[in-house]
Amino acid sequence: MANHKYEFGGPPGAAAIVFGLPLLLNFFFLTCNDKTGCPAPALLDPRTLSWGKLKGQIPWPEDGLAGFVSWETTGWVAAYYLLSLILYRVLPAQEVYGTKLRESGRPLKYRFNAFHATVVQLAACAIGTALYGADFVVWTFLDRNYLQILAANILIAYAISLVVYIGSFSVKPRNEDLRELARGGCMGSIIYDFYIGRELNPRMTLPFVGEVDLKAWLEMRPGLTGWLLLDLAFVAKQYRLYGHVSDSIVLVALVQGYYVLEGQYAEAGILGMMDITTDGLGFMLTFGDIVWVPFLYSTQCRYLSVFPVHLGWAGIAAIALVFSIGLYIFRSANNQKARFRATPDHPSVKDMPYIQTKRGTRLLTGGWWGAARHINYFGDWTQALPFSLPTGVAGYLILPAGSAAAATGAIQMLDGTQVAQGAARGWGMVYTYFYVLYFAILLVHRERRDDALCAEKYGEDWDKYRRTVRWRILPGVY
Repeated sequence: MANHKYEFGGPPGAAAIVFGLPLLLNFFFLTCNDKTGCPAPALLDPRTLSWGKLKGQIPWPEDGLAGFVSWETTGWVAAYYLLSLILYRVLPAQEVYGTKLRESGRPLKYRFNAFHATVVQLAACAIGTALYGADFVVWTFLDRNYLQILAANILIAYAISLVVYIGSFSVKPRNEDLRELARGGCMGSIIYDFYIGRELNPRMTLPFVGEVDLKAWLEMRPGLTGWLLLDLAFVAKQYRLYGHVSDSIVLVALVQGYYVLEGQYAEAGILGMMDITTDGLGFMLTFGDIVWVPFLYSTQCRYLSVFPVHLGWAGIAAIALVFSIGLYIFRSANNQKARFRATPDHPSVKDMPYIQTKRGTRLLTGGWWGAARHINYFGDWTQALPFSLPTGVAGYLILPAGSAAAATGAIQMLDGTQVAQGAARGWGMVYTYFYVLYFAILLVHRERRDDALCAEKYGEDWDKYRRTVRWRILPGVY
């Protein structure tokens, strides 16, 4: 581990993330709400801001901090995880081997059926919606207990991270159970190692379920499916509030739903990702998978559920075009590399230039991969832009039913409550476009990490590759 350096700001950065990100997600929910506005009006005038004033404008629990946790809600969240485990075991699955482990040289076997599990859960919710409409208990439960569901998932993330951290100390060199530590995950700092993850592929054998690879299971199951369910809950909420659903929230739900289901359908693709091959399972991946992804990524639908935006056919077409371009770049680039590796004599890639490395592998320098070393990241970011674009210039204020104030351009809920942008216009973008900024930073950071790993792996050949393909992600820009 001596060749590895601290990432993410070392122990101070790890501590800030471990304790700061849960607070950030709670802040996002409380201050972008269906009570007073997004953001809460008090935040628009920092000079007069006080805790007392802000507290009256956010859905702060009546029981104070104790109200963040509900044992009943936590129990239902635990039941959701149990259902995911049961579906993992009982549904038909694709069983494949991953890449060979560094120490033993042998691969682990994985079981993949996340797509089927999500379809089963969506089918059950579709039946419930057909019977009860927008008042189906799953949709109302997710909406009305959001804060407590968030807290339950945060607690589960801490618990899993602690269990795998403690369990990692039982890993032995060249363990016959194919257990090994992650490179860079054993730096000697408790908080950093807890965050980054010590054990590469921790597995757990559970009664009636059998062996579960925790990292692969968390990566593709409860969080991604939960993201989709939250989106649908907010679509139902908009219908309850207004009696109809807007084209914007339908578009966001469809785009994000495709993103989830397509990823789960191609679940085996994670075996070549850095998350599986390089990073250990710690708080970083656990929190990211089951808290950050579902609760941050559903922010746009949560926003639109309270403030519907009408896009019209022109707006839908423009956003669909952005999504299609991003999807085309992302899929075409990845498919081109996969074809070059698997069938290099295929007509579409056989004449493309490449660098023959001393390791015996080849680095593609033509096609998409001659434009930038990670052009697929640009496609991934572009296809994610439609998550935020339908929210427009975001921000709204809520005026109670019967209010004497007449808001210009206000829309009215079924109960008479008015929602208008007013002074909040533009400030809501802090919430609805945060994902776009975060995802760009994530991809840049991931490219830097991958570049460092490849430099160590290929040596001089990678230096030659970098001279041949100059741009990292976007030609002419970065």
